Amino acid sequence: MGQGLWAVDCMAQDTVKVSLVFLEHSETLSFDEKRLPDAQILRGDVCFRHDSVLMYCDSAYFYEKENSLHAFGHVHIVQGDSLEGFGDILYYNGNTKLARLRRHVRLIHQQTTLTTDSLNYDRMRNIAYYFSGGTIQDSLNTLTSHWGQYTPDNHQAIFRGDVELVNPKFVLTADTLGYNTESYQSDLVGPTQIIYEEETTIFSTNGWYNTKTELSQLLDRSRIIHTDGITLTGDTIYYDKANGYGRCLGNIESTDSANHMTLYGHVSEVWEDGGKGYVTDSAMMMDWSDSTAYTYMHADTLWTEEIPYQTYTLQPRDSIMVDSVRIAQAPDTIWKDTTYQQLRAFWHVRIYRNDIQAVCDSARYHGKDSVLTLYGLPICWNENNQLSADLINIYIKNQTVDYMHGIGNGLMVKQDGQNEYNQMAGKEMLAYVRNEDVYLVDVQGNAETVFYPKEDDGSYIGVNRTQSSFVKVYLNERKIDHVLFTTATTGELIPMDQALPEETKLNGFFWAEAERPKQAKDIFLHPERTKRPEAKAISASAEDEEEEESEVKGRAKSKQRLNENKQIR
Repeated sequence: MGQGLWAVDCMAQDTVKVSLVFLEHSETLSFDEKRLPDAQILRGDVCFRHDSVLMYCDSAYFYEKENSLHAFGHVHIVQGDSLEGFGDILYYNGNTKLARLRRHVRLIHQQTTLTTDSLNYDRMRNIAYYFSGGTIQDSLNTLTSHWGQYTPDNHQAIFRGDVELVNPKFVLTADTLGYNTESYQSDLVGPTQIIYEEETTIFSTNGWYNTKTELSQLLDRSRIIHTDGITLTGDTIYYDKANGYGRCLGNIESTDSANHMTLYGHVSEVWEDGGKGYVTDSAMMMDWSDSTAYTYMHADTLWTEEIPYQTYTLQPRDSIMVDSVRIAQAPDTIWKDTTYQQLRAFWHVRIYRNDIQAVCDSARYHGKDSVLTLYGLPICWNENNQLSADLINIYIKNQTVDYMHGIGNGLMVKQDGQNEYNQMAGKEMLAYVRNEDVYLVDVQGNAETVFYPKEDDGSYIGVNRTQSSFVKVYLNERKIDHVLFTTATTGELIPMDQALPEETKLNGFFWAEAERPKQAKDIFLHPERTKRPEAKAISASAEDEEEEESEVKGRAKSKQRLNENKQIR
């Protein structure tokens, strides 16, 4: 009622040009000065005219001096050719142009119908409002609320209190809502929830939603939730529901509860068809599938999409299945769950997890096989072990790292002392992890090692260099327990004081501890990449003459010094 008084008060402050209400028709006219002083009592097919408005009813009290009337029974108001009002009772004041319709009220404007029990229509401002519950229905939506206001001039409506908008595809609920019956656009001006065909739920407090085109712009940390477990939250969301497209800006948080993954950033686009989307500008992925060890990944851009399984069936070429061929079959004809999630990361990739850290130029994670592949100068760390290669695959099992596979120029470095590094190199390298620690390193193809054996007191004996086809190194409590070589193994032990600097390092050795993320927030740092020696495939053969010559010269120098020392002794 307070809103109605406000409208009347504002009107009263303006200068009103008064026009008279005229009685156009009535079957009978009588007076009862004792009971209704100054009133004309009218019955039967009563009609009044005020300006361009006609008012019909069964009976009425006409107060000509006050320029007002009370109408009863089958009240019908006609204003022009686009607005009509109906009710059981009408109180009309010609001076203020305020019509108060009561009981079974309907206001019809073009394709819009307002239904309520009590309606005030301010003709001066062309505003109709109800205050004890009402409904506005157009060709597309039905809106109900406790209080509502409708302006025929611009088709704009405002609703307050238990607002509900019902559409064939969704239901919107709010405390306050603006709505245009011509454009079908809702203005969200308070806490609003939209439940869309039981597949999508939208929460917002500010923005707009076009109920016809299904376009929306949502502000102030709005949220979109899909039944498949994906939730998108951001400062600003542009959402095209009909085409399954969304664009999000500012403090983005996209959570995939089915895959236990959340993406963060400041710019994002999503395409529901194919489950595709990317996030950039401070992009971060957090994998929380293992509650004891979250995985954090940062890159310039993170891209995620659903990949369908490629399935095959055998189709006969003849009736006896003698000659059959493999025919690709659509995934949805085999079983329902026929896709897996793929995550791709581009440029300046940095990963942190309690048991493993990594850096590279780009990466890809296959949800089907739980394999994370690192490309472009990849490096992995586990405790004080550093693994590098041309390409590294990290295999995940039961939400924990199972093993790492380095392919091409594999190098494992483990810092043992201040300047002492145990090293292994080969064409391929597998590092197996148990209880978050590497317990076995398997070097396959042209394996080379540099180890620093120790005395019982912990002092170094020398530098042990070996070459073989394969080598396996077993670790216990983060220390080398024992090493297995192939039978065709060559090597030598060089005393510490006689080892040349180049003899303590394998070809391609580098130490990149400065690049390593040591805590989750370090993934956003961008340290300079460690310069690597020129990559050469490690070989135990004599095919690489330059490498062989270098190795021979190094050994000769070492042996010469050893002989000289023996002669001195």
